[in-house]
Amino acid sequence: MSLTIYRSHRTHILYDPERLAQPDDPALPPPGPAWLEPTAWRERGLVTGSAPGRGESLFLDVAGQQWVVRPYRRGGMAAKVSRARYVWPGFERTRAFRELRLTHTLHEQGLPVPVPVAALVTRGGATYRGALITVRLPQTQALETRLGTASPALLVEVGRTIRRFHDAGLDHVDLNARNVLVSDTDKVWLIDFDRCRLRTDGPWRERNLARFKRSLERFAPDQAETFYRSLLDGYRNT
Repeated sequence: MSLTIYRSHRTHILYDPERLAQPDDPALPPPGPAWLEPTAWRERGLVTGSAPGRGESLFLDVAGQQWVVRPYRRGGMAAKVSRARYVWPGFERTRAFRELRLTHTLHEQGLPVPVPVAALVTRGGATYRGALITVRLPQTQALETRLGTASPALLVEVGRTIRRFHDAGLDHVDLNARNVLVSDTDKVWLIDFDRCRLRTDGPWRERNLARFKRSLERFAPDQAETFYRSLLDGYRNT
């Protein structure tokens, strides 16, 4: 199904009507800046947990649906200017809208990504704030936390999965062991497509893999070379 846009004053919400019937559902916080505030979700008893990170991601239970809402936050030197505000580029060029549309495209192609629900953007003058909502992947952990007990077969599967995304043209600019999720049955998913894009074949593939190797060296220095060889076995033999 195609995505739909809801407009309310300076707020636009891009959403999948199969997952979110109406952004102004009274069970939800009022569509607008309240979606960016954890207290607004908590006041309605929708929060079931949270995850650490640059911005607090909330786990939600909305009418039996398990969602994750992730606000956009800056890192590095840019965070000293503003952690949550970005220069206004027009709704369709905001990070939230671009990530939701890309995630929707990947999901429609049958790739293992979180199911997209909605992207919210609220404008204030020359800047904006945004958030992304996706369906929570059940019983999954970041690969980072699994590396201590990971088998070579799991890393082979990670390599196969990365290759599927590369063959679809996805340049994942932050490919690392935290953005790969693994289920309790060793199904592999990729997450966090902020600033990523679809491209024709090129050297970006090797840059993605090199970035992933650096994350293995950071999180599992003693096993990084072994893990990376297994990953390449899966990547090259898919």
